Amino acid sequence: MVIRLEAPPVYEQEIEQMVTRVFFKAIELLGGLSKLAEFRTLTWLPSLARAASAVVLKEEYMKSDEEIAQKIGLTKNTVKNILRADPELALQKIKSLEELASEETKDLKVHTAGGIAKLAYKEIKEGHEAQTLLYYCSLVASEVAKALDVPWAYQILKRTKGIKYPIFSKEDLKERLAGLSIKGNPIEEILSSLHYPLKTPALLIHEIKEYLLMKEQA
Repeated sequence: MVIRLEAPPVYEQEIEQMVTRVFFKAIELLGGLSKLAEFRTLTWLPSLARAASAVVLKEEYMKSDEEIAQKIGLTKNTVKNILRADPELALQKIKSLEELASEETKDLKVHTAGGIAKLAYKEIKEGHEAQTLLYYCSLVASEVAKALDVPWAYQILKRTKGIKYPIFSKEDLKERLAGLSIKGNPIEEILSSLHYPLKTPALLIHEIKEYLLMKEQA
């Protein structure tokens, strides 16, 4: 019996979201938009966007080089070069950004962009999301919690605004949430019961909600 492995269905919105996450992480690895502006290398952004798309389509959706080339408007060879790029070499180049900026002034070379995109993708898969995105997710979630009249969630997100994710232990939250009590449960008790690391603001709220539910059912 022959078992055929087929690629999962592709949803445009999912692709867009993942590409955006990789793109923002790639910018973060390069030091952020301010750093790129300082080195007059904002022209690298289109190369990074194309490389992020290629890496996501290959790694997440198992698209062929030809399909990727057709979708993002590159040649098949360019796609191959992006996907063959060495992330470790890219990491070394990022560490010497001034030198990289002088070498690749206007456009980022295909191998460099590919390496950075692959590095960014790996970081995201390991739970290291772009802090810029997490910051705005936290702001939006805070507004939603406020609108839905969930005071404890609003307080948590408000007090942890700007904190760096992932959160690895209760010690990272203790000071910001000191004195808070949720539905009669001291925050110190709640923090001791969460599962770390907490990779996103949404996961932080989910973990607290699960704990409160467990306490209510006990």
